[in-house]
Amino acid sequence: MRSSSFRRAGLLALAVGATVGLSACAGGAGSAAPASSAPASAEAATRVALSYPGGIVVLDGDTLETLADVSSEEFTRLNSAGDGRHIMVTTSAGFQVLDAGTAGDEPALTDLVFAASKPGHVVTHGGKTVLYADGTSDSTIFDSDALLASTDSLPAVETVPGVEAHHGVSIVLEDGTFLTTVGNADGRNGAVAKDAAGATIAETAECPGIHGEGTAKDEVVVFGCENGALVYADGAFTKLTAPDQPYGRMGNAYVSDSSAVVVGDYKDDRDAEGYLLHRVALIDTAAKTQRVVDMPAGAEYTFRDVARGPGDLAYVLASDGSIHVLDPVTGVFTDAFPVIDPWEGPVEWQDAHPAIKVSGDIAYVTEPAKNAVHAVDLTTGEVTTSATLDETPNEIALTK
Repeated sequence: MRSSSFRRAGLLALAVGATVGLSACAGGAGSAAPASSAPASAEAATRVALSYPGGIVVLDGDTLETLADVSSEEFTRLNSAGDGRHIMVTTSAGFQVLDAGTAGDEPALTDLVFAASKPGHVVTHGGKTVLYADGTSDSTIFDSDALLASTDSLPAVETVPGVEAHHGVSIVLEDGTFLTTVGNADGRNGAVAKDAAGATIAETAECPGIHGEGTAKDEVVVFGCENGALVYADGAFTKLTAPDQPYGRMGNAYVSDSSAVVVGDYKDDRDAEGYLLHRVALIDTAAKTQRVVDMPAGAEYTFRDVARGPGDLAYVLASDGSIHVLDPVTGVFTDAFPVIDPWEGPVEWQDAHPAIKVSGDIAYVTEPAKNAVHAVDLTTGEVTTSATLDETPNEIALTK
């Protein structure tokens, strides 16, 4: 456990009643509840969670059959909790726990909520889950698998207090190194790394607009900047400069822990309207280089449309309706799989638009225009299963 100068260890987490209004609050336990009969994550099949205005549906990953439909807030964000069974649902009260169920248990939106002011990023890595509160810049950390043993209360947490509130992100590495973004209400400009005792290892202010993170091979961490990227390795930060200056923004990192190359979304025009992007950033974390490649003609995408999959390749769901296969090492698009109808970009980033998530060899693709979701075998490009929903899907998250 970290020293008090670094963490408020064992902070009592709050459980908030899961009604539509999320009204009642109750004290949660400061340690994990006794182990239940919940199976280990490896025994649970993939579940697909999809948000829609006012609710969330949970689908069987094999059949795409609807297993549950639960009420929630008008707009929620969904992220894997990292234990193979639970989903973090971002609500006005904090991070609410959705139990996606197993072969023997039905999915349910639980009453458990990790309280947070303006809940933001969820990061899972190395057996730890980190929840970031934009309203305080606090980082709440717990063992990912502890949720499997917590049925009536939240697991024990450690909280790293924030300094100045901003839209940020944090991650804990396997050796206990804690990395977090630095900023305030006026903007974000860098990151800091601290060791297990809370001592500063490295810090930088050379990453304007820092956003998102991803961990590549050998636990090298990458953050996006408005003029390039920031790489953390071997106790030091290295700033990489984008080919477009003064503005070449990478905002999200798509990674594989067996690949040294990080794929990033990329925007080269600060004043461009809309959210569709036509170029992709490639960060070689071993060589410490960044380059940018163009999407195929007529193919654009948003931050929801990139995933890593088989062979450490990148799979980009584009506005032409196809999944474009990118080799991050060569920077060459090698194939394209038609999946959905062509689509237009959203007016606001929160608006429902096609998205992709990958589990193993299977990509799950949403098609809001048809209230549909599709399962695609990325080794063949074949659409293996499709389902039509009663609601329009927006956010998507997988249990594994």
